[in-house]
Amino acid sequence: MEFINSKIQDYAEQHTAKEPAWLYELNRYTHSSQLKPRMLSGHLQGRFLSMISHLMQPAYVLDIGTYTAYSALCLAEGLNSGGHLYTIDNNDETMAVAERFIAASGYSERITCVTGDALHEIHRLNTVVPYWDIVWMDADKSEYIRYYELCIDKMKPGGLILADNVLWSGKVLDRGELAKDQDTAVLHAFNEMVSKDERVESVLLPIRDGIMMLRKR
Repeated sequence: MEFINSKIQDYAEQHTAKEPAWLYELNRYTHSSQLKPRMLSGHLQGRFLSMISHLMQPAYVLDIGTYTAYSALCLAEGLNSGGHLYTIDNNDETMAVAERFIAASGYSERITCVTGDALHEIHRLNTVVPYWDIVWMDADKSEYIRYYELCIDKMKPGGLILADNVLWSGKVLDRGELAKDQDTAVLHAFNEMVSKDERVESVLLPIRDGIMMLRKR
C-alpha cells in the first residue's frame, strides 16, 4: 500500500482537518492492538469519507467491511437528521472493538453493526432499506463485483458507491500479478467493468490505495 510518496502523504495529512478525538483514539488503539492496522482507513482517507458524507447528507449508508469502525464513524458524521448507517463484518473480535468505539462516539443510535457474511447480509438489508445513498466497499476484494451487483440497483439516483483498495499497492499495473493473484485480477476486472457501466459515472482517485468513486446516474 506504501506506493504513494510518504512525504506527499504527510504533507496532505498536515493540511487536512484533524480527526475527531474519538477517531484519534480508535486510530491509536487499532495500531497498538490489531494484527493488520493498515486495514484502517486512517486520517486522510477518513476525512475524505467524512467530507463526502457531509456533502451528500445521506439517509442510508452501507459500510461493507467494518474492521474497527473507523470508516463507519467517518461516514456517520454527515448523516441527515434521520439517517442511519449499517456496517457489516464477519469478524467477531474486531466487531467487538468496533461496537465499543461506536458506543463512545455518540453515534451508537445511528449505526447498526451486523456480523455475518457480507453477500448474505447485503441481500437481507436490501429487503429492509428502501435505497442506499452511499455504499463504502472495503471487504473481501475477490467479491467486489458481487457486492457491486447487489448494490447498484438499490442506489438512489445521484448516490455514490466508493470502493477502496482498487489500485492494490500498484499491483493492478503488473501483468505478472494479474496472472497469478486472484484479488489483483478481480480488482482490475472490477475497475474495467465499472468504468464501462453506463449506469454510473466513474472517477478513480489515487487516494491512499486507490478509491473508485461511482455516481449512480
